[in-house]
Amino acid sequence: MSRVISIANQKGGVAKTTTAINLAASLALAKQRVLLIDMDPQANLTSGVGLKGQVAPGGTIYEALTGNSPSADAFVLPTGIDYLSIIPADRQLTGAEIELVPMQDRERRLRTITNVLRSRFDYVFIDTPPSLGLLTLNALVAADSVLVPLNCEYFALEGIAELMATLDRVRAALNPDLALEGVLLTMYDERTNLGQQVSGNIREFFGDKVYSTVIPRNIRLGEAPSHGLPVILYDARSRGAEAYISLAKEFLARDHAAQG
Repeated sequence: MSRVISIANQKGGVAKTTTAINLAASLALAKQRVLLIDMDPQANLTSGVGLKGQVAPGGTIYEALTGNSPSADAFVLPTGIDYLSIIPADRQLTGAEIELVPMQDRERRLRTITNVLRSRFDYVFIDTPPSLGLLTLNALVAADSVLVPLNCEYFALEGIAELMATLDRVRAALNPDLALEGVLLTMYDERTNLGQQVSGNIREFFGDKVYSTVIPRNIRLGEAPSHGLPVILYDARSRGAEAYISLAKEFLARDHAAQG
């Protein structure tokens, strides 16, 4: 059973894109067929896998959402990593927020694309912008579940209730089967009392939905995108790479357990 997972948080700077790139790459290196979809107009996901400015035969996700192309496959690009593909984005995607407004089924445009592509992949990860506009809404409607990165800082706690309310609204109006895939603690610094306190509060709030794996603050995670590489290929021995490999193992173990 293929799975479509949105990586979402209305707050910016919580490592959504970093998580999308590195979890997907770690799964691909474990020979899982993975598709990344870049739904953020900043297109950091696209540049983070070394494909900045690259366009698939059908175009980018912008053309996929706003056009009427008969073939979703035309928007998929291979990356430099076996088993890992991407539907890229560029700055044009900014205009999609406005252009989608008058369209029929505007919240379900991405779901139409992912439904066609599901059979080709084991996992589809959608990277979302840090806002609740039509792009994020499309990602949530297309998804089976949501993976939420939360950075271990005070403001992360303030955003939790708002995030859960958003998911409830999407379930009520557009996607009743949307589940919480898991909560990932990012940018963790075990040396600070705040990091430990926030981590404890989040685990208390979400229980076993919080991954055991924690992503530390790590300079290699910040450097890798500038080289167009996942951290596992940039510096496989770094703490960041080890953390995402551990997350991929935990993610697969949970998935297999859930499927019986």
